[in-house]
Amino acid sequence: MTKREKILAGLVGGVITLLLAGFGLRAIWMKPLKELDHKTAALREKLDKVRAERRAFFVAEDTVKKFEQRAFSDELDEASAKSGEMLTKTILQSGLPESEFTRLPVGPRKLAGASEIGWGVQGEGKLQRVIDLVFLLQESPYIHRVDGLVVSPGDTPGYVRVRFRYLTLVMEPAPAVDPIDHKPKYTLESPERLIYNTIVTRDILRPYIKRQLVPQPGAPGHPGTSPTPGIAPGPESFRIVSLTEWMGEPEIHVRDLTNQRTLRYKPGDNLAGGNIVMVDYRRMPMPGTIGLESYSRVIVKIGSDFWAIEHGKTLAEKHKLPPTDWPEQLAKLGK
Repeated sequence: MTKREKILAGLVGGVITLLLAGFGLRAIWMKPLKELDHKTAALREKLDKVRAERRAFFVAEDTVKKFEQRAFSDELDEASAKSGEMLTKTILQSGLPESEFTRLPVGPRKLAGASEIGWGVQGEGKLQRVIDLVFLLQESPYIHRVDGLVVSPGDTPGYVRVRFRYLTLVMEPAPAVDPIDHKPKYTLESPERLIYNTIVTRDILRPYIKRQLVPQPGAPGHPGTSPTPGIAPGPESFRIVSLTEWMGEPEIHVRDLTNQRTLRYKPGDNLAGGNIVMVDYRRMPMPGTIGLESYSRVIVKIGSDFWAIEHGKTLAEKHKLPPTDWPEQLAKLGK
């Protein structure tokens, strides 16, 4: 091998050695750098998780504070007493007799961060009053849940049995919060309550009454016409038992107490010595009875005057409607 070839071989060997040394050093240096990159990414992920948990904590804390503001109390015994007192007031506010309702304590049941307590309520009353009670309890400003609601027919026509549980929470531990005014959002006069009147109107729990043929005016058994020979029924023998609405048209069901049959009428038919004008579904005081209210009535025109017969009353209990009590539709007809 010549001198020149030896020099070239040495240079090539040197370059190869430098390259191998560079790759070796790079491997030595890059490995810890990669490990640092992995650790940095893991720490960044943990930090994001901690930040998310922190945000969720503050959101949950605000939610718990809002719940605590609507709680009856932060003490079990006090919360049970206050919720029981609220139930009694609501039953009376709904026009139901307190003596007809039983209230048995429920709980406490331990939950995560709270105890669940409440009352098992059971009683009987008029359907519209029971709806008032459930509505007021459901819209109660306190933290609550109406659970296991069951409604069944009562022993008296127009009455229903109801049972449910009114449950609330006691926070443990209870956060410090500013007190708020526990004023109900809705009342029994609110439109949100009035939409439930269709339940009363339909009265689906009423016992089935077989549909009877409607006698034409002048036919035997028609109110205001000649009675059947041997029977002399007066207006007190005919009772308004239903003022339903079907397919947008009201129906008046009158029970013939003498012959034990039900007669059906529509606006325009003769009834109680006049013509049926309309069915009024406004909530009004029951005539002649203090503290009771009527939710529907049939209005009859006799001569130039308008008379009303309340649901559940007989034709003999009709009463004259002064212009101040006329519904809007009737005021237009009377002009």
